[in-house]
Amino acid sequence: MSTQPADPTALPDSIDRPDEPNARNGFFYALGAYGLWGLFPLFLKLVEHVHPAEVVAHRVLWSIPIAGILIILLRRTADLKRAFASPRILAMMALTAALVSVNWGVFVWTIQLNIASQGALGYYINPLLSVMLGAILLGEKLKRLQWAAIGLAALAVLLLAVAGGRFPWIALVLATTFALYGFFRKTVNIGPTQGFFLETIILAPVALGYLLWVGNSQGIGGNGLAFASSTSNTLLLLCCGPATAIPLILYAFAAKNMRLSTLGLMQYIAPTGIFLIAFLVFDEPPEFWTMTAFVLIWSALALYSWSAFSGAGE
Repeated sequence: MSTQPADPTALPDSIDRPDEPNARNGFFYALGAYGLWGLFPLFLKLVEHVHPAEVVAHRVLWSIPIAGILIILLRRTADLKRAFASPRILAMMALTAALVSVNWGVFVWTIQLNIASQGALGYYINPLLSVMLGAILLGEKLKRLQWAAIGLAALAVLLLAVAGGRFPWIALVLATTFALYGFFRKTVNIGPTQGFFLETIILAPVALGYLLWVGNSQGIGGNGLAFASSTSNTLLLLCCGPATAIPLILYAFAAKNMRLSTLGLMQYIAPTGIFLIAFLVFDEPPEFWTMTAFVLIWSALALYSWSAFSGAGE
């Protein structure tokens, strides 16, 4: 998940929306993107023996050639030249790169700790938190039912903290970093593919430096790097690039070809997939208060979606 652009209303790569969107193709692009994000925990489970920082580093490094090739094919290199000439764009992209790297690392950690349900909870909360940030920081007006939805989400967090005896900080870190990522990305006039490429380029020196430091100080394999310690580890970590970049590319084409209201509604596919995998595949115990929180969050999302798409609750 964590590569998903947080603003579903942003058009990809500055391409104008056609008068008659190809909704059928767009639907399948979106289904592919959100479906892959929802299935991503299964891939991360295969590398659960690898330190989360190394996984994130390989996600960064092996995404660069994929995003770079796509930008060349789409002929968007001029956008990159403009971005590199703008200190403001570079500074904002550095900030979003930091936010998304924290989000990636924490999500990988949830899989390794067998608490993928916290990841699902965080990504369910994220849309509501994004809406609240828009209201607080941008002065966007919300309907009464939308405020009620945010209240239900807050109640879910309170129940987990008080009745459940465990503050859901992991879910909130995921939701907050991704909501802030979306908020700041909206302030930068650059398409999602070019932005993703810039973020990975900015993170690349840190990722490469970390891998070189661990490799030199601790060696390959054992307590050091998993990469090159075996054929399976090498292949899996190489796959971090496609697993990160392909859903983003599918999302960009989906946003170009389908209605934004439908695209926004489909975003719940990803956390639903994570939720089902957590309880049905990873056998995470369905604790009472955790499930109660999920019910409240689902109710909040249903209320918010109904208000947003029906015009009710002015």
